[in-house]
Amino acid sequence: MLNKLKYALPVAIAAGFVAMPTLANKLGGHYKNKTITITIPYGPGGTYDKYGSSFSNHLGKEIAGKPTVIMQYMPGAGGSRAMNWFANVAPKGGYNLLVPLDNSIVNQLLRPDKMKYNANDFTWLGSSNQTNSVIVIRTDSGIKSISDMKKIKTIASVTGPASSTFLFISLAGGLLDWKTQIVAGYKGSSRAMFAIEQGETQMTAPNWLAWSSKVPHWFTGKRPFAKAILQNGIDPDPDLPGVPMLTDLIKEKDKPMAEFLASAGPLGRGLVLPPGAPKRLVAPLRAAYDRMNKSPKFLSELKKRKLRLIATSGADIQKMVAETIKSASPAVVKAARKIIFRKR
Repeated sequence: MLNKLKYALPVAIAAGFVAMPTLANKLGGHYKNKTITITIPYGPGGTYDKYGSSFSNHLGKEIAGKPTVIMQYMPGAGGSRAMNWFANVAPKGGYNLLVPLDNSIVNQLLRPDKMKYNANDFTWLGSSNQTNSVIVIRTDSGIKSISDMKKIKTIASVTGPASSTFLFISLAGGLLDWKTQIVAGYKGSSRAMFAIEQGETQMTAPNWLAWSSKVPHWFTGKRPFAKAILQNGIDPDPDLPGVPMLTDLIKEKDKPMAEFLASAGPLGRGLVLPPGAPKRLVAPLRAAYDRMNKSPKFLSELKKRKLRLIATSGADIQKMVAETIKSASPAVVKAARKIIFRKR
């Protein structure tokens, strides 16, 4: 028996080495002389765009067949327009990818009538960042502390009701009794920030990386233009140790709602395949995404764009998405929906 195993193992190993090139050749045949399109759910300029652009510059080099990778923008409804299109209309052949909303799960559970997708039906290839939502406000707004938000009216610019900016500001405002008016319809975080600079609004709430990579000059000098006042996530952003978390300021009974929104953070910025894409593409595309995350050239580009790399594998995200959807408390979701959308 031992002799049989002794001779069988080299044969099996050799067979494995034969099979691997065959798999690569099949994938290469699938993508050779082809084009992959990455859809961005917002307009140009935000971190979805910046990460998507970095993916388009490097992912194709890691895929057998070396396909061309391009991008398209599909803004609208806080990113949900692209999410719904991708789930139900986008071609399923493996030539279309999406940078999904980090709050895909939150939106699916909060607004099932508007979100025509199941986040668990997407095939998650991986992620390259983790995000906290951070409320930043102009320093000339009169807001000196969080408690001032109860007394002074403020105006916030957001993209749409599916965006993390809208969800966070609405929940925080409702739980902390803020006098805040929300203006929706801006095409991405860059436009929402520009509205603040122009004096149309006073605050918004994308992730800290969006702030630090696009308007770092706002936070410097003796009289900074703006300041971070509140954040929400699993843990405090390492760049904002002195900025309170929403869970620090609300009642114990309300903390599950803040934690529910915080589930968006680990999804970060990554890529998904649409439901129904060929299963044979999943393993090699996930492996290609992992190689991209480890590529020194990819990391160098992220640094030039002032982006972070906090990598998570596609398999780990897929598991987290399934567990989060399964474990979400209907009572917490209902309570959060009531506060955010002012529904009774």
